[in-house]
Amino acid sequence: MMIIKTICMGFRERVRLARIPLSKFSSDSYDIRPTIRAKVQDLKKATQKRRQLLYRAPMAGLNFEVTYTDNHDILKIFEAEGVEFLLSSEGKVPASECNGKVICLFFSANWCRPCRAFTPHLLELYETLRKRGISLEIIFISFDRDGDGFKEHFKSMPWLAVPFDVNLHRRLIDRYRVDRIPSFIPLCSDAITIEEDLIGCIEDYGADAFPFTRKRHEELKAMDKRKSEEASFEELLGHVGRNFLISGDDRKVPISEVAGKTIGLYFCAYWSPPCCAFTVQLTDAYNNLKAAKGECFEIVLISTDRDLDEFNVNRSSMPWLAVPYEDRTRHDLRRIFNIKGIPALVLIGPDGKVVSVNGKFMISSYGAEAFPFTESRIRDLEAALRKEGEALPQQVEDVKHEHVLKLDMAKAYVCDSCRKQGKFWTFSCDVCDYDLHPSCLEKAN
Repeated sequence: MMIIKTICMGFRERVRLARIPLSKFSSDSYDIRPTIRAKVQDLKKATQKRRQLLYRAPMAGLNFEVTYTDNHDILKIFEAEGVEFLLSSEGKVPASECNGKVICLFFSANWCRPCRAFTPHLLELYETLRKRGISLEIIFISFDRDGDGFKEHFKSMPWLAVPFDVNLHRRLIDRYRVDRIPSFIPLCSDAITIEEDLIGCIEDYGADAFPFTRKRHEELKAMDKRKSEEASFEELLGHVGRNFLISGDDRKVPISEVAGKTIGLYFCAYWSPPCCAFTVQLTDAYNNLKAAKGECFEIVLISTDRDLDEFNVNRSSMPWLAVPYEDRTRHDLRRIFNIKGIPALVLIGPDGKVVSVNGKFMISSYGAEAFPFTESRIRDLEAALRKEGEALPQQVEDVKHEHVLKLDMAKAYVCDSCRKQGKFWTFSCDVCDYDLHPSCLEKAN
């Protein structure tokens, strides 16, 4: 009884972690008692086999070495568990088919929304690596509660699967210490662990994340850092086989034409109301700069739209350029500049160096006057604004309003006298919702 109690406590402790935690299995949908009994019977044996045996094997055709788990080990595990075959989309496959391949385990479930969202990323990775000649095999181990869910989920997968057996899957889940789904476990040493978020790495880098090691992840992050700091516009905005951007009327504009200009990378989506509102402000600033400064400023749309139709509608209303929707560069730029929310505007100077990642604030606050968007320019504007405020009275009486008005600052407001929009200094009322442009003030005698 003490052993059983300890196992249960360990189970509850592990399920606190999440992508989708194991606590999602309710008592009426998933019975852990068979797992506990099996655990008690196999406790000593599992302790002896806990550590995986490793051997060093260079990957054929690649210029790096990775220590891969002995593939015979997973086959021995299957043999010990009575797994005589694996499943493919075409039927049963001998487990020995995995011999000599790079094996990764994929823990997932049909009822799990993040799992269903991640599967297309893994499918793209799998097909890309296969085309590159890498002998990769993925083995799906299900968290589904029933065979129907397992079958439905497996229909979207071109790789192999362990036949559906709740108790067997639970033992494999416990053996590999899986405490969240989706989980992707390469059977190699130095692999990015579940806690280090290999799922996120694959979502960010796709097939480039291979061979899924910490060293590879550090290399990719270093490449991103270099691109954000010193890459040419062609390298930053282009892609293999594409050296152009597209305009709203579908013209292909060479990337070289934007070299030497200040560039705004505009991350937005048609479905986002805040983006639609900011696009109006950005368009106004863009047109004013084009009229006043000529061809010194350009904006490039980096779309986060949900599909191509939304993207086309979005860019058709914009007077600037865009990265093609089907191009992975859109995704790469969001990662490189760590874009967590939209709208976002990253400003890059003529020398290719990042001027500011907070272009939205600059445009919203100062419009075209913020050009060239440097810190010194913003300091000058702020100083001029303070000087303007110091020249205004702190409170006034206006013949058009019954209450005393005090000097205030607002990001944006509508003047109750002229009905035009204003920003920064206003005379406002503490009693009622009233704002007045300083220029609209009529002092009482």
